Amino acid sequence: MSSHDKTLKLVTNLDRGAIEGRLAEVRKTAEAKNLKELAQLFAGIEGMPRAEMETRVKNALKWLSTKAELQGLHAQLELVELNLPNLK
Repeated sequence: MSSHDKTLKLVTNLDRGAIEGRLAEVRKTAEAKNLKELAQLFAGIEGMPRAEMETRVKNALKWLSTKAELQGLHAQLELVELNLPNLK
């Protein structure tokens, strides 16, 4: 993500690869912004069971809820959260 927030298209059919890709993007953005706690939540996310991934996404959303300046990351994670039922 760039410094300019993009409008998110509501997509509800992301597969595991797309979900993991979005979470990897969130992790990279968090690392670039020196948000170590957030980045660590998504380290090793690839292949993780749905329940664990869901817990990490919810914890990240809770952490971001008080940080208005990180609204773009919050929106990305909300999109992922909507798609978690698609994980097989």
